[in-house]
Amino acid sequence: MSYRFISAEEAASFVNNGDNVGFSGFTPAGSPKVVTKAIAAKAISEHNAGREFKIGMITGASTGDSLDGELARADAVKFRVPYQGNSDMRNNLNTGKTAYVDMHLSSLPQELRYGFLGKINVAILEVCDVTESGELVLTSGVGISPTISKLADIIILELNKRHPAHIKGLHDIYEPLDPPYRREIPVYQPSDRIGNPVLKVDPAKIVGIVETNEPDQVGGFAPADEVTTAVGDNVANFLVGEMKAGRIPASFLPIQSGVGNIANAVLGSLGSNPDIPAFQMYTEVIQDAVIDLMRKGDVKFASGCSLTISPDVLTSVYKDWDFFKDKLVLRPSEISNSPEVARRLGLITINTALEADIFGNVNSTHVLGTKMMNGIGGSGDFTRNAYLSIFTCPSVAKGGKISAIVPMVSHQDHNEHSVKVLITELGVADLRGKSPIQRAQCIIENCVHADYKQLMWDYLKLSKGGHTPHSLAQGHALHLEFMASGDMRNTRY
Repeated sequence: MSYRFISAEEAASFVNNGDNVGFSGFTPAGSPKVVTKAIAAKAISEHNAGREFKIGMITGASTGDSLDGELARADAVKFRVPYQGNSDMRNNLNTGKTAYVDMHLSSLPQELRYGFLGKINVAILEVCDVTESGELVLTSGVGISPTISKLADIIILELNKRHPAHIKGLHDIYEPLDPPYRREIPVYQPSDRIGNPVLKVDPAKIVGIVETNEPDQVGGFAPADEVTTAVGDNVANFLVGEMKAGRIPASFLPIQSGVGNIANAVLGSLGSNPDIPAFQMYTEVIQDAVIDLMRKGDVKFASGCSLTISPDVLTSVYKDWDFFKDKLVLRPSEISNSPEVARRLGLITINTALEADIFGNVNSTHVLGTKMMNGIGGSGDFTRNAYLSIFTCPSVAKGGKISAIVPMVSHQDHNEHSVKVLITELGVADLRGKSPIQRAQCIIENCVHADYKQLMWDYLKLSKGGHTPHSLAQGHALHLEFMASGDMRNTRY
C-alpha cells in the first residue's frame, strides 16, 4: 500500500476533542514535534470559536516544549500521564487545569493494555524509516510506542530526516504477554537483545506521514561545580569501598542513573575513578556523560529507553555509528524499567532526591508537599528492586535557606525500606542494617549541613519514645518556617 504524505495541519484534523492520544519518545528524545504544534493551534482555534477541545495526553515520560509546552499553553490537555518536566504543564497541573496521574513508568504500558486508562484513539510516532508492510524504525526514544501503536485506532507518523535510517538495529522492540501467559523477560545482561529492530504495526492504521527535519529539544547540562563534583566523588569512593569489602564483585555491577546535572557529575566521577573498572549500564535515560565515557572506554555498553543527549552530541553519535552500533540499545520503557530485570541483574541505582528525611524516606516529586515538580518517573522502578539503591542530593538549596534533609519529608515517594544509601556533598550515610534511630544518627552526622545539624538533633529529643522517634506536632516545622519567613534556618524547637 502507498502512504499519504500530509501536512501537520491535516494530521491534526484526525485528532478530536476528548480523544486519548499516545505519543512516542521518552523525554524530548523521539517525541513528535510538528503535529503537536498543529494540535495546539487547532485547540486555540476551537476555544476561540467557543468550542471545547482537550485531549488525554499519554507519553513514555517527559517530552519537549513542542509537545508538553505547546499543548499546555493552548489549554488542550484534559489529563496527563505518566510524567512531565515542562514549566507550563507544571503550572496547569498545580492550578487544576489538567488532571495528572503520576505513575511508575514501567507500569504504564500494561495498565494501558489492561484498559485502566481508557481507550487509545490516536498514536503519533516519530520514525526515521517506514516500509510498505508497516515496519517502523524509531528515532532516539522508544517509550510506550509498541503498546500505543497496537491499541490505537489510527497512527500518524512524523518521518524525521534528522535521524538517519542507518540506525536500524539500535532498537530492541519487545512487549511481554499479559497474565496469565506472561513469561520471564529473557535479559540476562545489558547487551542481550530479545526482540525486533523494528516496530511492526498494521499499515492500514497509518492515515498519514508528515515529513520533518527537527532536532530533539534536549537542553545541555550545566558543567559540574564544586557541590555536584563532591557528590559524584562521594558516590564513586563509596562504591570503591564496597568493592574492597567484597560486596560488589571486581567486575562491578550494571549502573542505573537518573537524569540531570547531579547524575551527569556522578557518572563523570565513576569514569574518572581509577579503581572502578569499565562498566555496563541498564538504565532508562542515556545522557551526554555516557557517550563521553564510551569514547574513553569507561562504559562498555548501555541499554536504555532513550538517547537523551544534546543535538550536537547525537549528531556525532550518528556520524560514528560504526563505533556505537554495538554499544547501545534502546528498549520500550516496560523493559528498560522492568522491576524483574532490575532485581535479576543486580543493579546499582543512583537517583536524585528532592528532599530526604533523617529516617531515610525520600520525596522525589512535591515541593513543600503540595506542588508537583515533575513526577516519580522511573526512580521507583529501580529503587525498590536494586542490589544497592543510592539517592543523592545537595545538602542545602537556595543559598542555604532550604535544607534538603528534613525531620519528616513533606511527601513520600520512596520509603525507608527501599533506600539503602543517602549521599550529599558532605558525606555518605549507609543505612543498611540500621534501626530508625541509627539511620537518623548516621544521616545527621554525615549528610546534614552544619547550619541544620543542631536543629535535627533537637528534633530527635522531642519524641516521647516509640520505634521511630517522630514528633507529629513538629515534623514539618522546617517547611512551615520556610513558608512563613523564607528561611528554614529560623526554625526553633
